[in-house]
Amino acid sequence: MGWKFYDADDYHPLENKTKMSQGIPLNDQDRHPWLCVLHELIMRETTSGLHVVLACSALKRAYRITLTTGKTPLIGECLCEENEDLSSYTIFVHLHGSMEIISKRLEMRTGHFMPLTLLQSQFDTLEPPAEPEIYITVNVERDISEIIIELQETIKQKTNQTVCSISKSNVLL
Repeated sequence: MGWKFYDADDYHPLENKTKMSQGIPLNDQDRHPWLCVLHELIMRETTSGLHVVLACSALKRAYRITLTTGKTPLIGECLCEENEDLSSYTIFVHLHGSMEIISKRLEMRTGHFMPLTLLQSQFDTLEPPAEPEIYITVNVERDISEIIIELQETIKQKTNQTVCSISKSNVLL
């Protein structure tokens, strides 16, 4: 699609990576500064007129609010600069699959700091997107090429519907 791609894992601070590599799940306080960095990244790119795809484990609705608004619904202090609300032109893609299929895919991943043992904590934390968020749910139990085609078609369709005259849009996976 020619959009700029970022992997949110590349922006975790060393403390988060160390904690996860030791099999310790991150809490809201661990994630918050990371989410603020990602919000600023998205803001920088969209204010430059670019479309962005961000692969990110935005497991809770509060995390998605921080990503799109810079607001901090889970902790009292505001660590990120609040900016324009991006939620009206951000599409969240909820990649839905069974523990079994996602475990198999994680086992094939090499050189990543998050061990398979943390997968259950991710499932336990997950709050799937819901109204009023703009989102699509994609079943990951199909072939990767089929998933990509569905995502491209749906994103094109949704950006035409929801963006209209707005010149920017984001997709958060």
